[in-house]
Amino acid sequence: MELPLVVGVDGSDSSLEAVDWAVDEAARLGLPLRLVHASLWERYEGSRPSLSTDRPAEEVLAEHIIASGAERARLRNPEVKVSGEALPDDAVSVLLREGHDASAVVTGARGRSELAGLLLGSVSLAVAARAVCPVIVVRGSEQNRQGARGRVVVGVGDSTEGSGAVRFAVREAEARGCALEAVRAWRCPAHEHVDHPFLAEEPARAHEERASADLDDALREAAGDHPEVEVVRRSVEGPAQKVLLDASADAGLLVVGALRQHGHVGLQLGRVAHALLHHSRSPVAVVPHQD
Repeated sequence: MELPLVVGVDGSDSSLEAVDWAVDEAARLGLPLRLVHASLWERYEGSRPSLSTDRPAEEVLAEHIIASGAERARLRNPEVKVSGEALPDDAVSVLLREGHDASAVVTGARGRSELAGLLLGSVSLAVAARAVCPVIVVRGSEQNRQGARGRVVVGVGDSTEGSGAVRFAVREAEARGCALEAVRAWRCPAHEHVDHPFLAEEPARAHEERASADLDDALREAAGDHPEVEVVRRSVEGPAQKVLLDASADAGLLVVGALRQHGHVGLQLGRVAHALLHHSRSPVAVVPHQD
């Protein structure tokens, strides 16, 4: 049986956008959808409304959030199998635990009580940094969220942490019927530049050729297993986060890898993934790789 796509809901506009995205994703991949609400989120992120009822307000609110989210999902696509559950724990613990039995975890970019100007909520950041399964943070314009931009972008890094990300990205492109753009950023250190105009391009050319070779190596197996997916390779000079942020403007999904170090319990995100989660103009998928 396929593992479900898990989406965290808290009643915020951001989480409703995540539900919509997750319904479409579940339909593309033929997966069941599981909605989860952490009933103690308000303890950490703000106050809950006062409800007139004989039952605890927390219980009533949790049931309402799950029921309304499930109804929204069914209205969006009745063919997707939807279930939901309110769980008595904080949001990060719930979503990390759910991730052990999920195809992926989907979150909104901000929680219900977080400041409007906040780039990324603390829950989404913590889950993306620690989950053992892929985590998708739904952000960006409606066009980007709905995949109208028509392509999946994957950032290819320096190490094997990107292999899982490439496989994930290829499968996403196949499911969406769109092209995959694989991007490798490179930079030529300043000390390698030479003064003579006829030699100035040599160091840069060597770095660009190395980046192109890295792309070929990273894509060889995954792309070979999915020959019907059109793959566009781009090696671009510049800082990786800037290159990928620029690419996110015209993407339906931006995919990056993250190394999970055995025995490490803190946040495990590099500078690039951290910047993309805060500033990407499209949804971001963080795909973990164990060391």
